[in-house]
Amino acid sequence: MPDLPLREVLSHVGTHVWTFLLAGGALVLAAFLVNRFAPLKRPRIKRTFILFSLYAVAEMCAASLHVAGAENAWMAFHAGARMLEAFTIINLIAIGLFDLGLPAISIVVMAFGTDMVVGVAYLASIVLILIDTGLNPASVLGASAVVSAVLAISLQSTLGNILGGIAFQLDGSVHVGDWIQLENGKQGKVREIRWRHTALETRDWDTIIVPNSVLLGQSFSILGRRTEQPLQHRMWVYFNVDFRYAPSQVTSVVTDALQAAPIPNVAAEPAAHAICMDFAKDTRDSFAYYAVRYWLTDLAKDDPTSSVVRSRIYAALRRAGIPLARPTSTTFVGTNEEDDDRSRMLRQQRRRLAAVESVELFRGLTEEERDFVASHLRYAPFAAGETVTRQGAVAHWLYILTSGKVEIRHAFDGKTTVLATVAAPGFFGEMGLMTGSPRTADVVALSDVECYRLDKEGFEKIVTGRPETVKELSETLAKRRMETINAEEQLDAGAQSVRQAQEQAAILGRIETFFGLKS
Repeated sequence: MPDLPLREVLSHVGTHVWTFLLAGGALVLAAFLVNRFAPLKRPRIKRTFILFSLYAVAEMCAASLHVAGAENAWMAFHAGARMLEAFTIINLIAIGLFDLGLPAISIVVMAFGTDMVVGVAYLASIVLILIDTGLNPASVLGASAVVSAVLAISLQSTLGNILGGIAFQLDGSVHVGDWIQLENGKQGKVREIRWRHTALETRDWDTIIVPNSVLLGQSFSILGRRTEQPLQHRMWVYFNVDFRYAPSQVTSVVTDALQAAPIPNVAAEPAAHAICMDFAKDTRDSFAYYAVRYWLTDLAKDDPTSSVVRSRIYAALRRAGIPLARPTSTTFVGTNEEDDDRSRMLRQQRRRLAAVESVELFRGLTEEERDFVASHLRYAPFAAGETVTRQGAVAHWLYILTSGKVEIRHAFDGKTTVLATVAAPGFFGEMGLMTGSPRTADVVALSDVECYRLDKEGFEKIVTGRPETVKELSETLAKRRMETINAEEQLDAGAQSVRQAQEQAAILGRIETFFGLKS
């Protein structure tokens, strides 16, 4: 090819300079916006940049061929340049519409749908450009039909997958974000519906690639989806209790514990509850077979949520003194069962006595009085997240915390304030025990906790037998009461002192009334 006058080539290219500048400026702006607002769509910017570069090269080649007088080659390159120009513009419009515009108004179009629109636009632009170059429309469409027929025969499997993907898009049966269970039992969350396959992400962080034709040809379950209802999937947690305890008692204890405080990722409605499944199952005929049924709201967190539910079941049964069933083959061997029982009771009494001695309310009691109080303690464990006491409830119990940590939360005027965090050894609920007053705050377990619970009967003998202790108790209770009052009213030091004296007098009167000490 002879040397081409550079000025003529540039002059010919210059007729398209505004197209270059507009397309290039739009590409730079799109790249900036995508990096800022949709970084996951960067591959589309990269593809558009490649198309733009090829367009520029093709235009330069076409200009060179035109100046050189190679008309046939020029026409081919010119048509190619126009196609690449059209592809670049189509991609820029797709980025602006599907990646930036629609997501900004909370409308998300899946990659499959975007690819379909872009593909159809490509085909339409190719046909229009070929017709514009002088080709007969009938011949263009006829050639396209022949090529399509050949491709349909040679790519039947691929086309089946594509048609399956189109079917999912058109009927809306599967969406990105759905949880699917396949016929083989595997579950996964739909991450992408592509032309050829659907990608499922499992809870193990593996990705299952299912050809669309295979997915279309089998039955599968979409987990947790109901018409006009929130996403939630029914789950089961099983446990066993022997026949010494009535099913109504077991199910009531567990159901109350599950519904007393919210559990993360467990639906409030329908509420979690326990049921008796059977009296004998799989040759296990020595105990009743129970289950907790709850509805999971985050399907990715099935095992951790079931673990929390099991913790609630375990704590509830232990509080009620109901042990989980032991296998029938369990054998206990001992040389002297009476000595073992006596040693176990002594260990438990020492633990209860240590719990009593850790409470400042009881520091002034005699050794005999502390022993009496310890004998009335009842073991009461709670799982993390459970509500130990609820604001406004009436319960005449004092809790002695021996293990773990709880948070005291007071609700006032629509706002919840954390008053204190109590770590073992500690106590709470003293106002309910001493005065019979309703609970003034919620107490929530921050971790698994072990408590002992003391009722009115266990302390009434001490108060009635030694009334002078009442004044000391009222002073201690008034100090704790001021923590709640100050959280609500934000009193200064002087006002707190006056208010504390008033509270102590009021508490003293309520104690004397509650225990019948007033003449």
